[in-house]
Amino acid sequence: MTTPLKVANAPCSWGVLEFGFNGPTAGFAQVLDEMRAAGFGGTELGDWGFMPTDPARLRRELAAREITLLGAFVPVALSQPAARAAGEAQALRTARLLAEAAGDQPFVILADDNGRDPVRTQNAGRARPEHGLDEAGWQVFAEAASRIALSVRSQTGLRTVFHHHGAGFVETPAEIDRLLALTDPGLLGLCFDTGHYRFGGGDPAAGLRAHGRRVWHVHFKDHDPRVAALARAESWDYFTAVRAGLFCELGRGDVDFPAVKVELERLGYAGWIVVEQDVLPGMGTPLESAERNRAYLRQLGLDRLPG
Repeated sequence: MTTPLKVANAPCSWGVLEFGFNGPTAGFAQVLDEMRAAGFGGTELGDWGFMPTDPARLRRELAAREITLLGAFVPVALSQPAARAAGEAQALRTARLLAEAAGDQPFVILADDNGRDPVRTQNAGRARPEHGLDEAGWQVFAEAASRIALSVRSQTGLRTVFHHHGAGFVETPAEIDRLLALTDPGLLGLCFDTGHYRFGGGDPAAGLRAHGRRVWHVHFKDHDPRVAALARAESWDYFTAVRAGLFCELGRGDVDFPAVKVELERLGYAGWIVVEQDVLPGMGTPLESAERNRAYLRQLGLDRLPG
């Protein structure tokens, strides 16, 4: 029997982003077909409504292409108490779809409502402590994340990981450390994103060493240091940096993926690697980029990880 591929891609690599940009994007069927053609065996859900929200149909579409559903990105304004109820409802709606379509293996990938706070959006990649949450704000944020993770687990059996992200309140290594210190390691894991960790000022291999067993899910994203330097020099906001190609094809930026691979193997990581190459709608050549990203993973020997 063939071992399932352990490398995946995500709809954001085809311009399907959570920020509501206008512009042309491929439909879900084309995206899944191209993922499979490029050699990827898994995906995430993308924005709510991009893929079918009827569980039976979603299950059929994925099975027809032999693609595994790994999780769904759920942005919630965790720093705002008034948004908690709606955010929890959104997470549960998503978790129920994941569970009905794919069983108990997918993750709810919880995140801040990135790109909504003007200060954090303007200072992404160069956030300073004064741009962050105060002590009371951290308590609100951590309690909201924990409450949602507990509701998801108790009502659907799924696990929740937190996704640190540019233009959100948990972006820098210090902010990731703070959130993890305030939350239960058995309840909330970490979706470790190499590109966002690098843009936030960290070394991804060191981040993996630091957070170890909290890492339940991994995103492979590269980071163009030239674009990042321009963004800082010109005071670009987050979206301008993404539009300029901040998150480039794998191997073309400064994320040390061989070192990341070493750390994942040291941890005995047995999950999936999800490629993300954020592009805006209509940008780039997604299928060609996916093929080149897949070839790069093969060069690294990452068809599958031990375990």
